[in-house]
Amino acid sequence: MKTEFQDRLAVVTGASSGIGLALCAALLQRGARVLAMSRSLGGLQDLQASYPERLVWHAGDVTSSEDLASLGLRAAQLGQVDYLVPNAGIAELAESLDLTAFDRQWAVNGAGALNTLAALRDALAAPCSVVFIGTFLTRATFPGLAAYIASKAALSAQARTLAVEMAPVGVRINLVSPGPTATAIWGSLGLSDEQLDEVADSVTQRLLPGHFLDAAAVASVILFQLSAGARGVYGQDWVVDNGYTLS
Repeated sequence: MKTEFQDRLAVVTGASSGIGLALCAALLQRGARVLAMSRSLGGLQDLQASYPERLVWHAGDVTSSEDLASLGLRAAQLGQVDYLVPNAGIAELAESLDLTAFDRQWAVNGAGALNTLAALRDALAAPCSVVFIGTFLTRATFPGLAAYIASKAALSAQARTLAVEMAPVGVRINLVSPGPTATAIWGSLGLSDEQLDEVADSVTQRLLPGHFLDAAAVASVILFQLSAGARGVYGQDWVVDNGYTLS
């Protein structure tokens, strides 16, 4: 059965694992063509086998202007971009006053996302839907993640203004802010297995269903933001956190 995503072109960065991979799978299942960018193929390998004609992998890093320029050229070859999700992101633990930690995370989470939009701007369709990825932690605190939170908060501020600036050319911009999600990013924090278990137990106590989100649950919300069902939504940040920020 055809869907509104049928044969439309979506570009997703950070596509090889976690939320990005789940989103690519959801788009492909609905008939979309997907240009997926990541530093390694990762979990995209299985999707390539299942959707060889509709999934195009583009190796690249969002902190590289050359890689983003190459992504823009590849997208132009495939046609106008109907959906864009600059999903690539990193997180690292650091002292709150360590501004080098902010610089490293802003380079991917903020500048990387904004530069992705800039690289693809001329290839965007009208209408086009763009969804940036924020974080539930802009509504909470988490010691050691101040730089990560700040990078996402700054992106959110830019996205709201961009939503106003780009609406006249048919580009609709929003954010989805995932809460605690069972993805590999937790393993990048440099914590021991015992420390990760302690953090997971503490976080889980605040989650209303009693468990972490799975990546597909977040991808489903992003998918709706991309769809015509959300055509009246501009510059909003939807938090998907299993109720974490309610307590």
